Amino acid sequence: MAGDHTHAPLNCLVTGATGYIGGRLVPELLAAGHRVRCLARTPAKLRDQPWAGEVESVRGDVTDAASLAPAMAGIDVAYYLVHALTTGAGFEETDRRAAAAFAEQARAAGVGRIVYLGGLTPEGVSEQELSPHLRSRAEVGRILLESGVPTTALRAAVIIGSGSASFEMLRYLTERLPVMVTPSWVSTRIQPIAVRDVLRYLVGSARMPRDVNRTFDIGGPDVLTYRDMMQRYAEVAELPHRLILPVPMLSPGLSSHWVGLITPVPASIARPLAESLRYEVVCREHDIAGYVPDGAGQPFSFETALRLALQRIREARVTTRWSSASVPGVPSDPLPTDPDWAGGSLYTDVRERAVDASPEALWRVVEGIGGEHGWYSFPLAWAVRGWLDRLVGGVGLRRGRRDTDRLRVGDSLDFWRVEEIEPGHLLRLRAEMRLPGPAWLEMYVEPDGEGRSRYRQRALFHPRGLFGHAYWWSVSPFHALVFGGMARNIARAAETRTSPGRAVGAVSP
Repeated sequence: MAGDHTHAPLNCLVTGATGYIGGRLVPELLAAGHRVRCLARTPAKLRDQPWAGEVESVRGDVTDAASLAPAMAGIDVAYYLVHALTTGAGFEETDRRAAAAFAEQARAAGVGRIVYLGGLTPEGVSEQELSPHLRSRAEVGRILLESGVPTTALRAAVIIGSGSASFEMLRYLTERLPVMVTPSWVSTRIQPIAVRDVLRYLVGSARMPRDVNRTFDIGGPDVLTYRDMMQRYAEVAELPHRLILPVPMLSPGLSSHWVGLITPVPASIARPLAESLRYEVVCREHDIAGYVPDGAGQPFSFETALRLALQRIREARVTTRWSSASVPGVPSDPLPTDPDWAGGSLYTDVRERAVDASPEALWRVVEGIGGEHGWYSFPLAWAVRGWLDRLVGGVGLRRGRRDTDRLRVGDSLDFWRVEEIEPGHLLRLRAEMRLPGPAWLEMYVEPDGEGRSRYRQRALFHPRGLFGHAYWWSVSPFHALVFGGMARNIARAAETRTSPGRAVGAVSP
């Protein structure tokens, strides 16, 4: 059955535009000629996206019905791409409440269609037997399908694309472990799908006939075990054959910590992924092709999806990452710019240095910090802090950077998040490591009026409770070594990069 082939542009609402899929869907919808409105709790996080000037950004939260009502006004198609990333206490109730509010407001606003991306569920397994992660995805889909608004609920298993959590987990496990003892789920059959096919189905679903209200299984042409996927990754990446030894005693909890130690994906996110991999998830139909036809070579094979993902990584064209949406804390958390600092304590460590380099040269060093470039002081201390963070379930240092040279608001940067950036002047990072209170690191570049620069650096920490105060004073003896060395070496790197006979970027921290 063919879908609606009219070509009038549609008004589309995208939730989760700061996340992995949402951030890639927006430019695809624009390329298809549609008008896009993005719903975000903090619209400023979208401002550095290359498509920011082509969309309408509105403030709102899917759990807040009052904020959804104006966002839904005049919308033809509403994309629901919001999920809790972890299995922390209460996440299922949060997902349930958000889906119900979204469905209610879409119906009240007369939205023509809801499009939802959820998880592929195993055949013959009751909803109550599913992992909390898959069970919640299935429940959200059911709530939207029963909303009274025609709904397309796409169900996918492992999504393969540069920056996806599933791809990063596969990539790092395979590259770092030529011999590995693995959980038994490496023998489970899975039907992966390329992110490009996911986006194609999401865009095409916007024009489905109004009488379509159902789920669609979406997957690539290959059904593989996770062991097969790792061996095929090794072939595509030109690595030696991997020796994989599955053992039955690694529970999802234990295996998630194992994944967390080996890969950049923290245990809190690895756990729902690992729990889902216990089940055989294979498509039972491919009816989506009747509404969104597949072209030649579509859907992409697993090997093609891998090659495309690796090519994007090599060319530094990873537009979104799994960590894009991993933002702890709540919007009410104070900022370091708050007057009198919200009535609480704010510890600071301030360093300043004159730099014999232009502001432009100094800014290039500042914006390139982290990831492969490191943190310009005491690498062992940073590495130990990253490992300690991983051991307690934090993100650690291995998230790296989306782009080796450029940053934008919302980017993850090792165990920091870019909270503010004023090109050429200010980079503010908010800590996402496990700490007894919020922390920031600010780096300022200022001209001195004589063609040189001044570098100013502030580390800020707001302690929560007695433990927070104790933490600051216990680490403060190391600040001269870590933060003092950082300011000194950043200045030296900028000066060296602009010295005669040295090319910009030639200095390694």
